[in-house]
Amino acid sequence: MTQLPTDNGLWGGEPDSPLVAAVHLSVRDLVRRRFTESGLDWDAFVAGPIDDVITKDDLAAIDAAILASGHRYSFSATISAVERPDAYQGLGALEGGFDHPDAPSEPADADGKALCGVGDNVVQGAADVTGVARYVRSAAQVIALMEEGVPEGSIAIIDDSGGTLTAPILESFAGLVCAGGTVRSHLGILAREYGIPCLMNVRLSGVAEGDRVLLETTAAARTADSYLTDTEMPARIWKLS
Repeated sequence: MTQLPTDNGLWGGEPDSPLVAAVHLSVRDLVRRRFTESGLDWDAFVAGPIDDVITKDDLAAIDAAILASGHRYSFSATISAVERPDAYQGLGALEGGFDHPDAPSEPADADGKALCGVGDNVVQGAADVTGVARYVRSAAQVIALMEEGVPEGSIAIIDDSGGTLTAPILESFAGLVCAGGTVRSHLGILAREYGIPCLMNVRLSGVAEGDRVLLETTAAARTADSYLTDTEMPARIWKLS
């Protein structure tokens, strides 16, 4: 069997999921076949015909095979599911909240604080942030908030591509909570630049529109090294009674 540089274990770790493994294997098999058929050495292959012999149709065929198995992708940006509803898990209702299956949960303490989530703090602040939960999950909601104004003290809760979706109204929020990304994602960068308290990669449950929440923005900011070593640096979220 023709060997590829990526067959060397030094070029990557174990796939994060069966889906990632399936895609990697399919792409490597495709490259291996085209490489063998070319009769070239590797350097000549990647510097020459690779863009011509591996086409958009080849990658579409891999995608089609995955979907034919019954798998449906989960989405980060809702536009993905809107444009390809056959390929993605259902959108559900975009006007309400959402719950993460791995979100931590504890009963309310003597101060009325009930743990309901954790995330990655973008910038360590001098004080924690309290505000009212406002789910922002669609372009229509952003347009409405642009027209009507963002209520003072609102904390945006986003499960979409946060920076892109909320950019027009970002500065109006008291805090940001995003279910995806890292502290170096687009939203994290914008929040840092504008000085807006922000938690990324959040696991949240049990928070409804209009609930009062407290973000532990005094927690240490998550570092790049912590992602590489898979070391958790959780900042907590509480629902207030």
